[in-house]
Amino acid sequence: MAQGANRTAAQVVGVVVLAAAVTAFLAVAAVRHGFFDLKVYYGALTWWVHDGGEIYDYLKPGTQYGFTYPPFAALVMLPMAYLPWSAAIVVSVLASVVTTTVLIWWLVDPIARRAGWTGWFALAVALCLAAAFEPMRETVNFGQVNTLLLFLVAVDLLRLLPAGNRWAGVGIGLATAIKLTPGIFIVYLLVTGRWRAALTASGAAAGVSLLAGALFPDASREFWTEALWNTGRVGELAFVSNQSLRGVVARLNPEHPSTLLWLLLVLGTLTFWAWRSRVAVAAGDEATGLALTGAVMCLVSPVTWVHHLVWLLPALILLVDNAMAAPAGGRRRTLLAAATVGYVLLISRTVWFWEKDFTGVDGFVGSNAYVWISLALLAFLPVRRWLTPGGSAVETSGVPQLDQSDRRAPTGERHVVGRPLTVR
Repeated sequence: MAQGANRTAAQVVGVVVLAAAVTAFLAVAAVRHGFFDLKVYYGALTWWVHDGGEIYDYLKPGTQYGFTYPPFAALVMLPMAYLPWSAAIVVSVLASVVTTTVLIWWLVDPIARRAGWTGWFALAVALCLAAAFEPMRETVNFGQVNTLLLFLVAVDLLRLLPAGNRWAGVGIGLATAIKLTPGIFIVYLLVTGRWRAALTASGAAAGVSLLAGALFPDASREFWTEALWNTGRVGELAFVSNQSLRGVVARLNPEHPSTLLWLLLVLGTLTFWAWRSRVAVAAGDEATGLALTGAVMCLVSPVTWVHHLVWLLPALILLVDNAMAAPAGGRRRTLLAAATVGYVLLISRTVWFWEKDFTGVDGFVGSNAYVWISLALLAFLPVRRWLTPGGSAVETSGVPQLDQSDRRAPTGERHVVGRPLTVR
């Protein structure tokens, strides 16, 4: 009893110290954006609902930025137009915090159980570390929707699809209708042969888009025929915050970026991703499928601002997961070192040292640092082999995997993310 109380007290002190350290770090390192993107959404919705304007005609005063999401996103955000600005901030922050907490719990809980860690302590530590993560703090400070979209996709891939739920795909469909880029997860379902889930996702995306079209025909017509193709509303492709392959190519020649080179890079990256995704699904490793697809989405999207890189969070957590599941020794140290290096770079604002000048070898390497992390995760994130409920190993197309004995929990259970299955 006393030993347990001492352990709990030490954990509480550890969390408090870590939280204080993260707070001090954020006070120095975090850039205050004043909920810039949320102001764009709020201004566009207010202009649309209360001032009689067209939502896609709105530009934030003094900027080129306007509402760039599909009409269904406007429908989802519509209640914001009836809230005071301070309430809109509270809702935005709470939505990011709640969705992030649930997602991290789904990913961290299996690690904590296998390692014998206290659940609340593992979650608290992970949340503190996530708060320092630059894409996460940028998402919150901009008032972005990234964590909501990641959560919707994770509901499908980490909960519904592994359980064989017939509604699997709805979350991906809704995320796609809110912002088009998560549509790559529909492609993921297709290339891995989950036709029913892909059809469900496509149907959900089409259904809610048609609903938004019926409710807001003028806005829908303007989005699909004009606003969608107006790339000037998004920002400069060569800006250092654009950590996609398109950003890499644009920074090579900002005046005349090569579209052909970008398309060739995208084609090669997608081909490699499709192969790795199929291997992951053949192994029953849906969490790695989510992580790989999140990484490739960041790479092939024409614009991937730093805050969009919250999609890399599952991959970093899974590196730790694989490290803790591996035997003590070189492999574990390598995976933990990789997770640490990736995390440290992604809290450091490294790319911003080259914001004004990204020329030369150092500029090429440094200004694209987060792209290199995305590529490394896509290429080297381990695909894990799980035990079936009957105890036999799932085949993985010859890809080397962790020993099955190291995937067993001390209690004799195995843990697909968030879902314990008893080995009979």
